[in-house]
Amino acid sequence: MKRKNAVQEKSYAFALRIIKLYRYLCEQKNEFVLAKQILRSGTSIGANVEEAIGGQSERDFISKISIAYKEARETHYWLRLLRDAQILDRQHADSIITDCEELLKLSGSILKTMKQKIPNS
Repeated sequence: MKRKNAVQEKSYAFALRIIKLYRYLCEQKNEFVLAKQILRSGTSIGANVEEAIGGQSERDFISKISIAYKEARETHYWLRLLRDAQILDRQHADSIITDCEELLKLSGSILKTMKQKIPNS
């Protein structure tokens, strides 16, 4: 039986939330530029996690998880911007920001552990 991977599952669920947010921003708020930014960075997190899992080496894994972490940082920025510009209401924004922060903690922890395991990475 395959073991569940928390970062894989959470990044996929997060990407689904981002897609719904993208649709909302386009259809309800007529916000297309920021919507496209959040769609790209928010869905890229999970894509890079998937690539990391399929990595050819531990260094490849670290590289892809590092990219996922950076994409999560960027997504966190866009979400805060949408909230603080009052394009998203605080309650909705804070919920998805919390999910993003959880992905940041998970990917950051994975990176720290792997870098300790493999010197000079």
